[in-house]
Amino acid sequence: QVQLVESGGGLVMAGGSLRLSCAASGRTFSSYAMGWFRQTPAEKKREFVADISWSGDFTYYADSVKGRFTISRDNAKNTVYLQMNSLKPEDTAVYYCAAGPHTIAVAQTYDYWGQGTQVTVSS
Repeated sequence: QVQLVESGGGLVMAGGSLRLSCAASGRTFSSYAMGWFRQTPAEKKREFVADISWSGDFTYYADSVKGRFTISRDNAKNTVYLQMNSLKPEDTAVYYCAAGPHTIAVAQTYDYWGQGTQVTVSS
């Protein structure tokens, strides 16, 4: 079992930055790939944002965030991060972290989810 708790969301102006953190419980954190997804009220599905392999050697990004967002992890601290720069109003969403066996950009492949953190970008 892995429990995930996100933090770091908030209100920021367009062009600003935020860093999200996701703290995991459980000694098996380092064996999981970790992903960030986001969801708006208008969307039924959670949209893939980024993911990272268990070792941190491989990262993948949605085209919409590539070059602006950076995912990283610290296995010693059981934490995964999402650094978000050059934020745009369309980045406004609830952001979720997730743990799963593979770095696949499909929400259904992830086994554990956090409760989400709201990110609001004003224009």
